Amino acid sequence: MAQWTSAMGAAQLARLLNSQQDRPAGPGTRRPPAYRALADGIRLLVLEGRVPVAARLPAERELALSLSVSRTTVAAAYEALRAEGFLESRRGAGSWTAVPAGNPLPARGLEPLPPEALGSMIDLGCAALPAPEPWLTRAVQGALEELPPYAHTHGDYPAGLPALRAMIAERYTARGIPTMPEQIMVTTGAMGAIDAICHLFGGRGERIAVESPSYANILQLMREAGARLVPVAMAEGLTGWDIDRWRQVLRDAAPRIAYVVADFHNPTGALADEDQRRQLVEAARSAGTVLVADETMSELWLDEDVSMPRPVCAFDPAGSTVVTVGSASKAFWAGMRIGWVRGAPDVIRSLVAARAYADLGTPVLEQLAVNWLFSTGGWEQAVELRRDQARENRDALVTAMRRELPSWEFEVPQGGLTLWVRAGGLSGSRLAEVGERVGVRVPSGPRFGVDGAFEGYVRLPFTVGGAVADEAAARLAAAARVVESGGSGGGESPRTFVA
Repeated sequence: MAQWTSAMGAAQLARLLNSQQDRPAGPGTRRPPAYRALADGIRLLVLEGRVPVAARLPAERELALSLSVSRTTVAAAYEALRAEGFLESRRGAGSWTAVPAGNPLPARGLEPLPPEALGSMIDLGCAALPAPEPWLTRAVQGALEELPPYAHTHGDYPAGLPALRAMIAERYTARGIPTMPEQIMVTTGAMGAIDAICHLFGGRGERIAVESPSYANILQLMREAGARLVPVAMAEGLTGWDIDRWRQVLRDAAPRIAYVVADFHNPTGALADEDQRRQLVEAARSAGTVLVADETMSELWLDEDVSMPRPVCAFDPAGSTVVTVGSASKAFWAGMRIGWVRGAPDVIRSLVAARAYADLGTPVLEQLAVNWLFSTGGWEQAVELRRDQARENRDALVTAMRRELPSWEFEVPQGGLTLWVRAGGLSGSRLAEVGERVGVRVPSGPRFGVDGAFEGYVRLPFTVGGAVADEAAARLAAAARVVESGGSGGGESPRTFVA
């Protein structure tokens, strides 16, 4: 019986390998042999989760033809991977990817680093800040006071607590978007909201148009739901959305869903203006596409002169095109797993009905905590604290990066939590691998793209400041030197750093 559970075609693997662009070798830099470069490339793809563990690799001859190299080169690369524990083979069954004993399985999303590892590792993988105290404690205490009446019920509220649904609807109405509680469903975070939407509208094999780049965890969620992702390139820098490209993709590909982050886009930080929002909605309506607008970053403007546009759903007064997703996780705390969907009442009813076969509902205590924040004014004060912290972190990180890595390119966003950085011609995948060895964890650009795009980028969140930001940039610079010299970073060891 074969040990592999999926298969990787030669053309697909070649495309992923060809996306790994390194800076041209400088004077005195020795290029590794072709077989070694190929083995390293496949190993990186496995470590990043872009090639799954237990995936059958193409036959040597097939991959050699796709890469325009000799079969001997591929055979030597496979043998090197077998020796390192990244490949297993059996006569008649082929060769499939593996991880050496003792190595953690690669994650395909951006999972948080375990807290116990933070003493020696600076974690720039997760765009989330610590809780804005004392507001978390106050919200939980307020929730406990409101809990007794709910404790006498079964505790399942598939659409969410009526009080919280009404409060969220009221907040949309205050923003100029008349909303009834029947248009709101409370979910377990934004991920839970988008998962429910994808299952309702985007069955297996359906096309979903996504920004390119886009949020890595959402892309992976959609892949695992069986969607066919259709990337739409973002414009350079912070200018955002190329509406002509969107019109063409929506017209030609006819995707069932389009997913956009119009408010301080993750990862680029771009902010769509009102005209872009209006035209996106019009293009989606003309194509019969459901436009999912992710608003999780909408309250995280960091500069005083930012003029926030109206929400995307403001340009869909009939409610037939736009489904909006919000969350407490980015603006307040990632541990507060409360999200919501705003849509037409019939959409909400369908989502609620489908929930009976998913998670049944969202934890009552956390809903009560968010409702306490909304109803007491604590939310606004907590988010203001969050903005101050993110702004200080952003400015510290930008200063440190410009000092330590002046050749790396980025534009400073006016809000959100992320910096999208072109890594001076280096491979983002190799920087991520070496970075872990020198004590800084960063996600590489390809996690935010489709089919290996953005190899030359990394994403840096505004989660550290002060001396920690300085140290993070210094460790990134050390990783860059190792990658540039063609080394592995195996001789480096992270210093313990206490903020």
